[in-house]
Amino acid sequence: MTFDVAQIDEVLATTRAVRRRLDPERPVDNQLLLDCIDLAEQAPTGGNLGSRRWIIVRDQRVKDQLGELYRETALPFMSAAAERLQGTGHPSERVMASATYLAEHLAEVPAIVIPTVIGRHDGSGRPGLFDSVIQAAWSFCLALRARGLGTSWVTAALQDTAKVKEILRIPEDMTEIVLLPVAYTKGTDFRRAQRHPARSITYFDRFGLTTERGPSDELRFEDGPGAIAEADIAASPATVWSLVSDINLPARFSDEFAGAEWASDDRGVGAVFHGRNQHPALGEWTIPCFVDTCDEHRAFGWRTSDPDNPGARWRFDLEPREGGTRLRFSYVMGPGPSGTTMAITNNPGKEVRVLRRRIGEVQANMQLTVEGVKQLAEATP
Repeated sequence: MTFDVAQIDEVLATTRAVRRRLDPERPVDNQLLLDCIDLAEQAPTGGNLGSRRWIIVRDQRVKDQLGELYRETALPFMSAAAERLQGTGHPSERVMASATYLAEHLAEVPAIVIPTVIGRHDGSGRPGLFDSVIQAAWSFCLALRARGLGTSWVTAALQDTAKVKEILRIPEDMTEIVLLPVAYTKGTDFRRAQRHPARSITYFDRFGLTTERGPSDELRFEDGPGAIAEADIAASPATVWSLVSDINLPARFSDEFAGAEWASDDRGVGAVFHGRNQHPALGEWTIPCFVDTCDEHRAFGWRTSDPDNPGARWRFDLEPREGGTRLRFSYVMGPGPSGTTMAITNNPGKEVRVLRRRIGEVQANMQLTVEGVKQLAEATP
């Protein structure tokens, strides 16, 4: 059988959380929902046990009760967040506004579907319960999208477990997973969301090890290997920016980077500073660094040795989040020569070992730097 991969990819890439564009006026047929559940039930399940149970809510009195419960448990927080973020351009601004809208209008949708599973989570953190139902619930969302319907993944409405069970008469030994308001969508032209590209969030063989190209069967310098260190920080992007844009700050935490001095009056893109470094195997050295990214409160990066053929590229990225900032510190080797390429040349047949050792050293210092920034930022009044 040959599949239309482009169409399948489009369904996978454009199944969005739909809230404002759910059409409350257009009826949804029960058989259509059952067809989607049949498809969802083809999803894998732990031990091949049929433990999922689905509830389709159409009774307006029950929908009203669920809507009231959702407003009681989540609306105060969501409306306050929506009001606080309005006009700020924050990534969560539109999400909180549309979530507030859904909370206010949940009971108006034609149907509410709630997948449940036999069993209660033991709180151990081990797989064994949710891994038997989450994939089926998402398959249900995809099946809806393919048929011109939409939904939104709602868990806040299920916070008060006792009331949810009372309203829906769910037995104590069952777990409610998610609430899915279902309706035809007003239009079907949904776009792909902005997400991190796979290259920036996928690691090879070890956590935090990246490659810019490839990878080859084995790690190679030509693949542009590198490393990532991240932390969520309970401080504003402005506070975090004031720290990461200080070229001397990493010297407070790294056992290799010893400090830096600006070589130009400018501090933006094109500015130059000299970084001082130390390593047991290489001694001490100073290297020119060229700022290639300087986006206030968002990103700060530089290249070493040669701006056109750098020995390495370094970058801090700041992503605003509700209640703080996600800091991402990235490093990519090459494509120009460096101490690492010298070590590869001097150790024939040991390129993989050299690269892994070097990346391990660099990532350890990067993680120390990120954790140090977090500590300083969160201690800032």
